[in-house]
Amino acid sequence: MGLLDGMLGNLIGGEMGSVVNSLLNGQGGISGLVSSLERGGLADIVQSWVGTGANLPVSPDQLHKALGPQMVQQLAQQAGMNPQDIIQQLANVLPGFVDKMTPGGFLPK
Repeated sequence: MGLLDGMLGNLIGGEMGSVVNSLLNGQGGISGLVSSLERGGLADIVQSWVGTGANLPVSPDQLHKALGPQMVQQLAQQAGMNPQDIIQQLANVLPGFVDKMTPGGFLPK
């Protein structure tokens, strides 16, 4: 288990830590994930997660559109869940996760 896996386990826990790790790997890390979500139409929402203020919520539908059905299906298969459940859980954990991974409102270099 690598450092990031350990951090994910502590921040998220369980199977979702593994799912988020796969998502990060597929997007090129936290910076890539943020960029991908911004390009997917979630710029204001994602910037609230990165910034130091309150985290805006993201709906499962918004997140599904931003990630794309192929990525959602891949993550669901990996976790042994249906796509609706995985996207709901990601919508719940990603705001806090991105917030904790961007201390001080900055993306890690």
